[in-house]
Amino acid sequence: MADDGMLRPSSFGAFIAPYHTPAGNHTLQLRRDFELVRLMDDLGFDEAWIGEHHSGGYETIASPEVFIAAAAEQTRRIRLGSGVNSLAFHHPFILADRFLQLDHQTRGRVMLGAGPGQLPSDAYMMGIDPYDQRRMMIEALDAVVPLLRGEVVSMQTDWFTLRDARLQLAPFTPGGPEVAVASAVSPAGATVAGRHGLGMLSVAAGAQAGYDALDANWGVYEQHAAAAGAEADRRRWRVVVPMHLAETREQAWAEARHGVLDIAGYMEGMAGGRKLPWSDTPDTALEFWTTTGFPSFGIATIGTPDDAIARIDGLVERSGGFGTFLLLATDTADWDATQRSYRLFAEHVIPHYQGSAATRTGSLHWVGRNGGEFFPAMIGATKAAIEQYGNPKAG
Repeated sequence: MADDGMLRPSSFGAFIAPYHTPAGNHTLQLRRDFELVRLMDDLGFDEAWIGEHHSGGYETIASPEVFIAAAAEQTRRIRLGSGVNSLAFHHPFILADRFLQLDHQTRGRVMLGAGPGQLPSDAYMMGIDPYDQRRMMIEALDAVVPLLRGEVVSMQTDWFTLRDARLQLAPFTPGGPEVAVASAVSPAGATVAGRHGLGMLSVAAGAQAGYDALDANWGVYEQHAAAAGAEADRRRWRVVVPMHLAETREQAWAEARHGVLDIAGYMEGMAGGRKLPWSDTPDTALEFWTTTGFPSFGIATIGTPDDAIARIDGLVERSGGFGTFLLLATDTADWDATQRSYRLFAEHVIPHYQGSAATRTGSLHWVGRNGGEFFPAMIGATKAAIEQYGNPKAG
């Protein structure tokens, strides 16, 4: 890795919305989501973030808290976050109370991801004006953060009231569970994250607008963190990008043909059934996804572990450095190929950034450089032992 002083990710995980075709069996799809988290736990991934959505038919987990509670009982060490809770949809006292319970149930492995709510259809069904959602997120965080830290909160807004509100449990994690705020293109997420000294989730880093805004949003974060006397720690910054890996680029492309039109179908459905010009065939869709990028999803890396490393390095250079890289989980490939992709990432990409490959290679080179000092002694000791105790092959 280049020694340019930039922070490179040392923590890795997945952002699991999820994205499942309505043509599949939802019960089985949900079981595979649990299986993916168990696989990541076995492979040494650090985090899994689970989405909250209520419409559209693809992103089918309504309660990340329910999923996290079950996944925590099936795993050992992986940390589990909501990716993200739509704060405008929840009374902040109840949301904070649920996460403090999860803090104890998971013995400190839960994280709260916060956002305004992605799907306008969700807000519409609840009678929430999309123009109010970011304001509501900020107001909710002003209550949730101190509640999770064990403080007493009194607040009055046009949509919730808190009177001497306090959670009955002390947090399992000192200072309360970690909280991270979704940041896409606008500076709203970076502003509130910096003001409270929270983590930041760049969920649209794969999209050109989100990629272009990485360094600007970090600047906003630093500015508001400094004004609040909070530390702007890049290690708490997470960046999300879609990837599918295989041993060769050709194999990765062939595997990604499996589900790419299902993802395009989600966008066509959201657009009222309008046919997208690049979704005629799997190859035209993949060409568009890996060059121009899908709306919201951004540009995907469909290739080898080396391609993944090059993409992450580019994100580091653009952003100035971050602590955690998250794969955007999709059903791009079939289940077997998806598992192989995660295994390849764990086998080749994670060691590259965590330095274990470099230390092992360094040990090998040290042995080779200094072998003249100890290998002759070993050979000599073996000869001496044969002379002393006799050659077992003799006679």
